[in-house]
Amino acid sequence: MGKIVNVILSGGIGSRLWPLSRKSKPKQYLPIFNEKSLFKLTIERNQPVCGHVVLVGSVQNIDLAKEDLKAISHDIIVETVPRNTAAAIAFAALSRDPDDILIVTPSDHLIEGEEQYMQAIKRGIEFAKDDSLVTFGINPTRPETGYGYIESEGNEVLSFREKPNYETAKDFLKSGNFLWNSGIFCFKASTYLQELERFDPKIYTASKAAFEAAEQGVLDEELSLKIPSKSVDYAIMERSDSIKVVPSFFHWSDMGSFDSLYDYLISKGHPKDEQGNIVIGENNKHTVFLGLQNCVVVNTADAVLVMDKAFSQDVKHVYELLEKENSPLI
Repeated sequence: MGKIVNVILSGGIGSRLWPLSRKSKPKQYLPIFNEKSLFKLTIERNQPVCGHVVLVGSVQNIDLAKEDLKAISHDIIVETVPRNTAAAIAFAALSRDPDDILIVTPSDHLIEGEEQYMQAIKRGIEFAKDDSLVTFGINPTRPETGYGYIESEGNEVLSFREKPNYETAKDFLKSGNFLWNSGIFCFKASTYLQELERFDPKIYTASKAAFEAAEQGVLDEELSLKIPSKSVDYAIMERSDSIKVVPSFFHWSDMGSFDSLYDYLISKGHPKDEQGNIVIGENNKHTVFLGLQNCVVVNTADAVLVMDKAFSQDVKHVYELLEKENSPLI
């Protein structure tokens, strides 16, 4: 058997956590989780089973990762342009021996419950040894509209579902056979590349060309632009007949929005007023909320966000508007 390798995907910018998260320092590198970053926590979590890390990250912020990687065996693959997760995982798989088992994890998820996490990962490794593509489904605790879902029966996947509306999410929860799609995967490098070539040969061929032309781990920009930008779910997981799901019971959040961050901070004793209002970030001013409930003020040196927690999914629209304006605030 090959090595077990933690592939960490760190190309995201966390637009729904603006203004805390910026292109130059996205959310996975913010040391706000007991003074650690989500990236550092990801490395630590997987070290008990993984002897090596392959980081696939953005040229804009890859240097932020290097300090945390110093103490462990690692390789870095630098994306000059983002091409989504199907290609990012392909780069990592191409860098490894065919029999190496890849545990593919986003760098920006918060996971608590180490024992349950390890149980799930070890179960996934056993399926991966038998040439399955493994995904991890989280036992849902509420009708969440911000996550994709996996319809399953035991370890068999029946379907993948997009982020639902609230009524559909309630139906999913009631049915009892839907899991949150965690975005964590496990498979042999060779199995992944075979299925990618089978289901999306354009991504496979273009990713291979960009990888082979890389210099010192930095991917060629012109060749990278030729790679179709597609998620691993669309490219392979929704189409392959070699999929297994491991129902998992660790506490998981993708920390994708301020309502997730709000819940985490409150659980750790972050100060809030009697109406559930909180202040996040650089707060050197006395802040008072009048006539407001469950609101969040986010303070940074150059921007302030004031929002009702219920609108946390809409922060990405603010980011998109700033991006269109070529604002220096992103």
